[in-house]
Amino acid sequence: MAALMQAVQIDEFGGPDVLQLRRLPVPSPGEGEVIVMVMAAGVGPWDAWIRAGKSVLPQPLPLTPGSDIAGVVVKVGRGVMEVTEGDEIFGVTNRRFTDGYAQYAKARVDMIAAKPSSMTFEEAASVPVIAVTAWQMLREFASVKAGQRVLVLGGFGNVGGYAVQLAKLAGAHVVATASEAHADHVRSLGAVEIIERRMSGVDAYSASFDAVIDTVGGEALERSYPLVRPGGIVVSAVQKPDTTKLPPGVSSDFLLVNVDTGILNKLGRLATDGQLKTRLGEALSLADARRAHEMLDGAAHKPGKIVLIP
Repeated sequence: MAALMQAVQIDEFGGPDVLQLRRLPVPSPGEGEVIVMVMAAGVGPWDAWIRAGKSVLPQPLPLTPGSDIAGVVVKVGRGVMEVTEGDEIFGVTNRRFTDGYAQYAKARVDMIAAKPSSMTFEEAASVPVIAVTAWQMLREFASVKAGQRVLVLGGFGNVGGYAVQLAKLAGAHVVATASEAHADHVRSLGAVEIIERRMSGVDAYSASFDAVIDTVGGEALERSYPLVRPGGIVVSAVQKPDTTKLPPGVSSDFLLVNVDTGILNKLGRLATDGQLKTRLGEALSLADARRAHEMLDGAAHKPGKIVLIP
């Protein structure tokens, strides 16, 4: 009989109540894959989209949600040379962003990296998707350089907090939106100026930014368009910018994150050097997956990334 593990599974798309804690067979690795004993699994908005049936990718049922993981490699598949059994890793499971809410998870070896020794497993599981999203928006899409002016929409959020830090590390002059209650925290991450999160007073910033990094969408995104100077760019991780409303000479992009070992290694080094701060939120048991998703859907919780402990 195959070894069994605890995992969260859904048979149908819907609200948090569709999440079921079950005993499932421990997976086996395929070529280029490893099996990880999961010490912590991150919970993010994309998990809720998948649970609700709103994923942009096909998601055959039944499925186990979750993609961000940190843990210990217990088995390697064919062709895997990069890691060995016993290695501590962090990263993402697969390109469908599933299978992470479990005691053991199968992960692609090109989507994981060595866990920074400076991080706990819980901290490491909070990093991959949100930090890589911020990295790619700034470095690969906007190509932010020293001396440029960058506006981060949603500086207090999980992705936004990393975007503020990474923009500062790139040498940019960072402005971010945040509420008055959260302004000091966002300044501590590297924002030089704070714009009220409802974008009051933004007319004074007309055509003054080289890049807008959007993590909130909606009205804030639309009101940011006139703030970008010709030759600048608007990059969103939430929705496609409306190109018909952009000023002449301003480009735009919509990010679909692509987590890989190389970026994870760079982020890990920054964290180890003390240049990148993580922010851990609620840490819940695997059995509390429904509660975690209720928090994603709006229930009260402390700021930071939610993680599950199998």
